[in-house]
Amino acid sequence: MNDQRSHKRGLLPHATRIVVKIGSTLLSDGHGFDTERLARLVREICEIDRREIVVVSSGAVAAGMAKLKMLRMGNHPHSVPQRQAAAAIGQIGLMALYEQNFAARGRSVAQVLLTHDDLANRRRYINARHTFDELLAAGAIPVVNENDTVAVEEFLHFGDNDNLSALVATLIGADLLVILSDVAGLHTDNPSNCGDARRVAVVARIDQRIRDYVSDDDSGVGTGGMASKLRAAEKVTAAGIPCVIASGLQPGALAAVFDPEADEGTLFLAPNNRLKQRKHWIAHTLVPSGALSLDAGAIRAVVEQGRSLLPKGITAVSGTFDAGDCVACLTPDGDEVARGLVNYGHADLAEIRGHHSSEIQAILGYRLCDEAIHRDDLVLLKAPD
Repeated sequence: MNDQRSHKRGLLPHATRIVVKIGSTLLSDGHGFDTERLARLVREICEIDRREIVVVSSGAVAAGMAKLKMLRMGNHPHSVPQRQAAAAIGQIGLMALYEQNFAARGRSVAQVLLTHDDLANRRRYINARHTFDELLAAGAIPVVNENDTVAVEEFLHFGDNDNLSALVATLIGADLLVILSDVAGLHTDNPSNCGDARRVAVVARIDQRIRDYVSDDDSGVGTGGMASKLRAAEKVTAAGIPCVIASGLQPGALAAVFDPEADEGTLFLAPNNRLKQRKHWIAHTLVPSGALSLDAGAIRAVVEQGRSLLPKGITAVSGTFDAGDCVACLTPDGDEVARGLVNYGHADLAEIRGHHSSEIQAILGYRLCDEAIHRDDLVLLKAPD
């Protein structure tokens, strides 16, 4: 069943909690905010009846860059302090416009600024989820952006707001993620360069064939191209949440996404074998503090048999980490196949690697457990293509 309309008829009646991501290219005209387009998008969001809406909005850095005259001078800011300064300036105007336009339609907004650390820390992650629940229950529309002004390492590694929108959708248990950009969905090639590029209406599974349709690019205004949107779709569908990538340039595009009889953008279906929320958090939110190299036997046990990782199968330990931290699990060739939370710190694992679990007590003088990583804390990053 490749017809998008057929899938939407089954999906949309049950989609009550929605995340809408609005890209920088939709909100910036090169000299500041495109106020007319922002007002139109707010109107279309308000016309999505009887739904809880969270908006993940880019645009603060781009607007701040314009105010600092960076764009007009041809000085695209790449340094962290420059981009943070632009974010500090642009975020004020961005939220003022959202508040003004939503208030005109009787809706209240709440500003939520997040860094990667807010989602990587389990306690803060759960607290953030409760905050979103309270805001949505009160009828407010949270407007989310990365806290670019204070993030340092996170600003470099959190990625972009496509990634943030996927993580927020997972955090709040959304029923649908809609990513609005300047492109009308996934195409078989770059439609700007290839006249034969065809829009893909439905993606049942993101495999290598689908990934080969796109390449990493940079719009020059935002930080995410189609490749980053595809990665966001892959993350969110792994959590059991479908995703739509559509153009926000034309009026009515968002309404068409929610029209079961319209064929709009690209619909990414969620697989039945969705990751539990905690495992999704481990796989897609945490940044590994180190890595464990595994031998062939351990790879088979972890990947093919779904078993825990034992010290015996570890051949090398790299990085500095404590018990409970996230680490990458590598093949002998250095490819990351899994990610998990370790039961021992890096120094202890370096001592017991290659040894049987029965030897842990004698080597370390204590034994917390037999496993380096328990299978409940271990996640395969992707199914084989």
